[in-house]
Amino acid sequence: MRPVNLIPPEERQGSRSPLRTGPLPYIVLGALAALLIGVALLVTTGNQITEEKDEIASLKQQDVAAQQRVQELAPYVQFAETHRARLETVSSLADSRFDWERVMGELSKILPADVWLTNLNASASSATAAASAAGDSGGSSGSGLRGGIAGPALEIGGCTTGQDGVAGFVNALKQIDGVTRVGVESSSLASKSGGEGGGGGSGGDCRTRSFIAQFQIVVAFDAAPVPLPAEGAEEVVAEAPPAEGEAATETSTAPEG
Repeated sequence: MRPVNLIPPEERQGSRSPLRTGPLPYIVLGALAALLIGVALLVTTGNQITEEKDEIASLKQQDVAAQQRVQELAPYVQFAETHRARLETVSSLADSRFDWERVMGELSKILPADVWLTNLNASASSATAAASAAGDSGGSSGSGLRGGIAGPALEIGGCTTGQDGVAGFVNALKQIDGVTRVGVESSSLASKSGGEGGGGGSGGDCRTRSFIAQFQIVVAFDAAPVPLPAEGAEEVVAEAPPAEGEAATETSTAPEG
């Protein structure tokens, strides 16, 4: 016969006994797992915050060290800026000056024998020429051609033998190094009413003979740098010997007719 267990089910022991614990153990285990995860996250976050605080402190120390280094190097930076400014100033001064000595030397070499000058004005800018014309009634011609030249230019006045002599002098002036253009402001012969030996010319007139032409010429150096307004402009004014008849004690270089 097959044995029959007469023990009530609630009192039975062993693997076949029914479960009497319920879901509580699973809830406890889930809560413990969640607590463990929370603690792990809290520890990880705390470590990250600590690392970031350490990094911030390190960056602050580096910033303080950099500021100290900047203060230490500030005099060198100021010296470098001063040095650069001085170099720029020197370069500007060098570029704004014009070699009038060389120009005058070349002018003396190319000046034809039949040309004599009554005035010679050299100005580094048109503003300087205008100021010279306003301050000196007998010096700068104040010509319109000079006003149209921004850079250095020569204003030459004098006389020569006829209009061919004026044209030859213009061609000679073009041989000066740096000359870009030569303009003739005026060129005229003596009036026939004056005749030869008609008084030697009054005022600035050097036409002592009927064949002598008086001229005003402007020589431009457009390629030369224009000086800065703050630097001013250099000016050289040279007066040629007076024409024949102006003073008894002076000798004219005008050719005899």
